[in-house]
Amino acid sequence: MAPAPRTAGAGRGFALLLVLTGAAGLPASWVITLDKFKLLQNPAFTPGCSLNPLVSCGSVMKSAQAAAFGFRTPTLGLVAHGVVICVGVSLLAGAAFPRWSG
Repeated sequence: MAPAPRTAGAGRGFALLLVLTGAAGLPASWVITLDKFKLLQNPAFTPGCSLNPLVSCGSVMKSAQAAAFGFRTPTLGLVAHGVVICVGVSLLAGAAFPRWSG
């Protein structure tokens, strides 16, 4: 008889943490994505995340490092926060994912 595959679950608190932080990050990623589109249309646009000359995300958004894998990184945030929410909801529903061997 083959041994049952090892699985890993998470507590309800961790699952709620994933859902809440993913839900907080998703609108933030959306706002940054909209600001990036506005910055592409108007280079003089000041994004909402630019608080002062010391804390400014506009210069970062204009840099070459702000793109990974051929598209802008705020788009990655939209996808990644959606995945975090999905995993959190799955754990709340009782999912147990297979362990990664390492």
